[in-house]
Amino acid sequence: MNIREQICEIGRRVSVNGFVAANDGNISVRTGENEFYTTPTGVSKGYMTPDMIIKVDREGNVLQGSLRPSSEVKMHLRVYAERPDVGAVVHAHPPHATGFAVARIPLEKPTMPEAVIFLGAAPLVPYGTPSTDEIPDALSPFLQRYDAFLLVNHGALTVGPDLMTAYFKMETLECYAKVSLIARQLGNECELSKEEVDKLVALRKSMNLPGKHPYID
Repeated sequence: MNIREQICEIGRRVSVNGFVAANDGNISVRTGENEFYTTPTGVSKGYMTPDMIIKVDREGNVLQGSLRPSSEVKMHLRVYAERPDVGAVVHAHPPHATGFAVARIPLEKPTMPEAVIFLGAAPLVPYGTPSTDEIPDALSPFLQRYDAFLLVNHGALTVGPDLMTAYFKMETLECYAKVSLIARQLGNECELSKEEVDKLVALRKSMNLPGKHPYID
């Protein structure tokens, strides 16, 4: 499966899982120092075909493709500029994670081993107007410490060394948010102890997982 096909497959997954509605969301992959593939604007992620995927340079100029790139491409390009380790970015509106973003509640309590190991936490990134430099500027201070982000009143963003990893982080984030909400509704969101968290962090280190993690300097 080539890069364009991979992007279409992840687009289908975010659509089927209800992480986006209509034409929401955007996906990108870095393939070189000055070469990035991104989803087009105004197209449902569940109905994309490989010929719709656009190649852009680090300034967002179209190198290949007949459609216009996502209006959020500036956010993606900022991630790549500041995180050389990142190879893919996924932006979506998963309902539970986005609910926390709208309520302006960060996901930072260590409650689930999977979330602690693979995400650590998801901070609140201050609100910015979509398609402007406001979101990239707001995101920048968090990029060196996290791989998952809640965009205030907007949605969620996850990054990874490759597209599947970035997407799986989105799945983990949404599961974390859903379980956190249910636990709060039940009135007893119990956190893991520091000793338990330390063991999970040690496990992450032993797995040599790539990316940034808030519990690791």
